[in-house]
Amino acid sequence: MNLKTKMNNVLFLDIETVPQKENWSEVPETIQELFSKKTAYQRKEEFTAEDFYERAGIWAEFGKIICISVAYFTNNKQERNLRVTSFSGDNEEQILLDFKKLLDTHFNKSYHVLCAHNGKEFDFPYIARRMIVHHIELPSKLNLFGKKPWEVPHLDTMELWKFGDFKHYSSLQLLTTILGIPSPKDDIDGSEVASVYYKEKNLDRIVRYCEKDTISVAQVLMRFNNEKLIDKDEIIKV
Repeated sequence: MNLKTKMNNVLFLDIETVPQKENWSEVPETIQELFSKKTAYQRKEEFTAEDFYERAGIWAEFGKIICISVAYFTNNKQERNLRVTSFSGDNEEQILLDFKKLLDTHFNKSYHVLCAHNGKEFDFPYIARRMIVHHIELPSKLNLFGKKPWEVPHLDTMELWKFGDFKHYSSLQLLTTILGIPSPKDDIDGSEVASVYYKEKNLDRIVRYCEKDTISVAQVLMRFNNEKLIDKDEIIKV
């Protein structure tokens, strides 16, 4: 594929989201009505809005971010490292502020790009929408207003794999499997995050899962470039 972007200029990321409230009964009536209207097409007559609320985390209007994991390469003549860190917790506003600070201070140059799997449809707009909800000024890498398509500083591994086929969808797990990359799905999957967060109250488990996905995104882009995959001893948790 031979992407022109240097790996050192890419910030890989993944987010985990959950419904804003644990239970439907905690959701204000007005929001319940709006959620019911928003999800009417997806639910059809198979689910009530209440039954469907467990999936509310996929919409930025009804969900919240509990973890943003990022990874970036640091290279010198002797070694190559992939550094991984996470912003997580119950305070979504602080998560977003910490992530914004990273972008504004270390990934703010014109040659820097963000990369996620299905990022253009999910991760990037979700983060931007939640920032606006919290009155946080958008960092330049998420502020797409007035930008032409070729000026958008985003890479999406799912979009790259489509090769122009707009009907095609491939999960990160599918890509890692067929490309010979160790699968990140060795514990939980996205459908279980809300339960692990609200019922198990095990945020650390979610962070580990999110970081594994982020590393996998980096591995997929490496394979697209036909570069050597990252070894475990090249991954540094910071």
